Amino acid sequence: MKKITFLLILLISNQLLFSQSENIPKKIIQKGFAKIDFLSIDMPITETTPLNFNEPNMGFTGIHYNLLLGEEFYTGVGLYGSVSGIRGGFFTLGVNAGLKKYFSNKLYVDTGFHFGGGGGAGAPDGGGAFILPHLNLGYDFKDFSINGGWSYVNFFDGGEIKGHQLNVALEIPLDFEYADYKSAEKEIDLEQFKNTSWNQNPKRNSLMVHFNNLKVLSTARSTDDKILEGKTIKLAGFEYTSYLNKNWFTFLKVDGAYDGIRAGYMDVLLGGGYHLSMNRNRTNILAKFGIGAGGGGGVDSKGGFLLYPDLSIEQQLFKDIYVSVNKGYLLTPNKDFYTSTFGVGIKYYIERNGSKTENTSFSQGKFKGLEVIVKQDMYFNAKRMEDPTEHMHQISLQVNLDLNKNVYVAGQTSFANFGNAGAYAEGLVGAGLKTNPLFNNSTSLFIQVLGGAAGGGNISTGQGFIIKPSLGFDYELSKTLNLRAAAGYVKAKGGELSSPFINLGLKYNISFFKLK
Repeated sequence: MKKITFLLILLISNQLLFSQSENIPKKIIQKGFAKIDFLSIDMPITETTPLNFNEPNMGFTGIHYNLLLGEEFYTGVGLYGSVSGIRGGFFTLGVNAGLKKYFSNKLYVDTGFHFGGGGGAGAPDGGGAFILPHLNLGYDFKDFSINGGWSYVNFFDGGEIKGHQLNVALEIPLDFEYADYKSAEKEIDLEQFKNTSWNQNPKRNSLMVHFNNLKVLSTARSTDDKILEGKTIKLAGFEYTSYLNKNWFTFLKVDGAYDGIRAGYMDVLLGGGYHLSMNRNRTNILAKFGIGAGGGGGVDSKGGFLLYPDLSIEQQLFKDIYVSVNKGYLLTPNKDFYTSTFGVGIKYYIERNGSKTENTSFSQGKFKGLEVIVKQDMYFNAKRMEDPTEHMHQISLQVNLDLNKNVYVAGQTSFANFGNAGAYAEGLVGAGLKTNPLFNNSTSLFIQVLGGAAGGGNISTGQGFIIKPSLGFDYELSKTLNLRAAAGYVKAKGGELSSPFINLGLKYNISFFKLK
């Protein structure tokens, strides 16, 4: 009888363990790498170039993230900006594809292609569309790799920037873990993760939407010879932070002007900092330092290279949500453009992809949906400030974070690539609603409203604020890939831009495990 009882207990225990592990979504590892590259572009002589003036080369630096598909092929997205020369405010966005072939344990050949759109700073960028192929030789140091070689740039839609140049790049392996998107919103007690691959230390990230004011302190002049000293440039943007350990972190910050000057100013900053918590983790002090690129909207930031020291204080509002107040400076190294910054933001902290925590306030894990969308927009008859009205096209990157199965928040950046508006760019945030899957679980409908800063390229956006509602659908192609299409309307406050638009793109969707 005791043997029978023991066997029954063993059988029931195994069944419980099996059913619990079946309830846990499978952890998938996606290999990828981050890349920073630099090239020096020979700028052309045009009809507007002053006599006896030889424009210096434009230093062009990019930040990319690529997914490895198999052992050799990769694809991803990248953002470029000017950091030297006289074209501060020249920015582009594009997509990457390439092949890395190792011919020894350390040496490899990297051949790839970048297609994108953008421009600015009065450069002869045409409609903004450009290609940037490369052929590099690289050396793998295991924790990072360096490569360099030939590249070619061509702003082919009516632009005059084209030529061959050398490029150099630094790459860092940066894999991530995820679960199938269909696991989104699933809640599971932490006890059930103990014997699974999710039983590891969590990684910490934060997302912040913020508003910054730049008080111009220097005697800087704008590109149309107006003195900017004393003016306040109002910016809206977002910041993504990734923690290396409990205190040290890295961040990426993107802003665009919506008031105070002519539309078109933008900055992109990358840096690191130190996080100090007090008051039982309800109050945080963060010291940050960043470098990056910025300019546009008439701001003369010379080559565009910027420094960003900053101090922030945060106070908890809810469990994962904090209000942040920051004070700092944003300036070029020689202080030709020198501002005092002051801003506020709402920050959302995420402890993700690990259940091993000493924080007893967490009792459950919840899988949250994340969507990354690359798409092409077309604005019908986009109003210009001076040139004749015509259609305008742009390449866009949008990231959605699901709040639940039917509501999401979104951030989007876009750059013109066809239609004689190469300097036009957008930085938007907003929210959307979507249906549960319809039509044999293949299609979802959505409606969203985005708003934020936009300008440049002679598009009539006033001081830069636009609103952009749309509706559309997603059609499932695979577990992680959807076809996405939408139509909507874009309206500028204080400008004449008032156009219907359509877009078509691809959506990459996954879910991640978040402590709750």
